[in-house]
Amino acid sequence: MDELIRINYDSEHPTVNGRDLHDALQIKTAYKDWFPRMCEYGFFEGTDFCSFLSESSGGRPAVNHQLTIDMAKQLCMIQRTEIGRKFRQYFIQVEEAWNSPEAVMARALQFANQQLALLKHQNMELTDTIAVQNQQILEMKPKVSYYDVVLNCKDLISTSAIAKDYGKSAIWMNRYLHEKGVQFKQGDIWLLYQKYAQKGYTSTKTHSYPGTDGETHTKVHTYWTQKGRLFIYELMKSDGMMPLIEQEV
Repeated sequence: MDELIRINYDSEHPTVNGRDLHDALQIKTAYKDWFPRMCEYGFFEGTDFCSFLSESSGGRPAVNHQLTIDMAKQLCMIQRTEIGRKFRQYFIQVEEAWNSPEAVMARALQFANQQLALLKHQNMELTDTIAVQNQQILEMKPKVSYYDVVLNCKDLISTSAIAKDYGKSAIWMNRYLHEKGVQFKQGDIWLLYQKYAQKGYTSTKTHSYPGTDGETHTKVHTYWTQKGRLFIYELMKSDGMMPLIEQEV
């Protein structure tokens, strides 16, 4: 089917531009006078058409309309011209193609794929949230000794600060701890494997920050306790790596 006029498929149903149709039908009456006269045949905004502003030839905003294919088809019949009959037949073919079983099935499949993609995204966010919550639960679960209490009274420390003690970067340290089977990455946060999560080595904190969309968002960060810092010290010491302060000059 050759395209006689541009059909818009961005909305729930196909539509056609009112001024484009006016030009295609070669109407002599100005659009601003012709369209209100056509509406007297029983067409209503919100049902048969919607209004919007578009640039006119003079560059100033002009009132335009998106018409349903059914309204466009009836307008063509009202004109009682050969070109009107031609365009009416074209719109009938557009309706038939839109309502064909193949087209209906294709739209249903597209909608299903969009819903599936949305569910996958929501499931990924939920998985990240559950993983963080599980670690927070495990961190609170064990009974701590007096030694643990003393250590946890001191300030928490970031991975980058610990890495700096060894002249390394946070990226290097995170990769090292991952390779040693201590932690894994969930989304954009590093979490401890269950074997270590209950030992009081880390503490997760949630920080709020303003987003570019004007809304307040939250981000979770993992910090090491002093007990965790000592654990990393012993782990790296067993691999022959000492902090800078203990290295021989």
